Amino acid sequence: MPATLHRPHARTHAPAKRPFDIHKAIPLLREAVEPFPAAAMFELRDKGYSTLFQQLIACIISIRTRDEVSLPTAIGLFEKAATPHAIADLTVTEIDQLIHAATFHYPKAKTIHDIARKILSDFHGHLPPDRDILLALPGVGPKCASLALGVAEKQPHISVDIHVHRVTNRWGYIHAKTPEKTMLALMEKLPEEFWIELNRLLVPFGKHICTAAAPRCSTCPLLSMCQQIGVTSHR
Repeated sequence: MPATLHRPHARTHAPAKRPFDIHKAIPLLREAVEPFPAAAMFELRDKGYSTLFQQLIACIISIRTRDEVSLPTAIGLFEKAATPHAIADLTVTEIDQLIHAATFHYPKAKTIHDIARKILSDFHGHLPPDRDILLALPGVGPKCASLALGVAEKQPHISVDIHVHRVTNRWGYIHAKTPEKTMLALMEKLPEEFWIELNRLLVPFGKHICTAAAPRCSTCPLLSMCQQIGVTSHR
C-alpha cells in the first residue's frame, strides 16, 4: 500500500503594506475618533475655558493624570479662580484642595500659584503668547507650552504626549526613541496644517484604538499602511 503523501500547507502572506500617507490618514483618524471624548485640552476649550493661562494651568494639572480626572479638576479650579489675579489671591493650600484629585496635587498647586504670581509681577497679569516665555515659567515643559499655544492661540506647534509618541512611531511614519526626538522628527516631516490637530486626534485614537497593549489592529482604518512597529499582540 503506497505511503500517503502529505503536501505542505501553502504559506499565507499578509498583504504588503502601502506607504504611510498622512494626507489619507488624517481624514480616517477624524472619522475613527468621532465616537470618543475629545482630548482634555480641546474639550476644555469647547467648554469656554480657552485663554492661554487656563490652557497652560489645565495642562499642568493633566500631567500624569487621566483626562477623566484632570478635566473636571481643571473646571473646578476655574469655577473658583480663572485668572492669574484670582489664582494668586488663593493660598497654595486652597489650590491644593481644589485640585486634590490630580496626581502630585500639592507640587502642582505650588507651581500654579508661582506661575500666577510671576504673570502678575512680570507681565501685569497678561500672559504673552510666546513659547520661550512659557518655557521660562515654573514647571512648564515643551508639551504644555506647545499644547497651550496651539489650542488657545492657534499657533502651529506640535504637542507630543505618550499617545502621539507611541502611535506615530508604531506607524513607522517617524523613528524616534523619546517624545522630545519625536517632536523634532514630526516638525521636519509632518505638514504644518496638521500640527495642532495631531494631538487632538491621537489622544483618543491612542486611548481607544491604538492602545499601548493589544491595540485594535483588526478594526483600525490605518492598518493597510501602518507598519505595526513593536506590536507583538493585537485584537
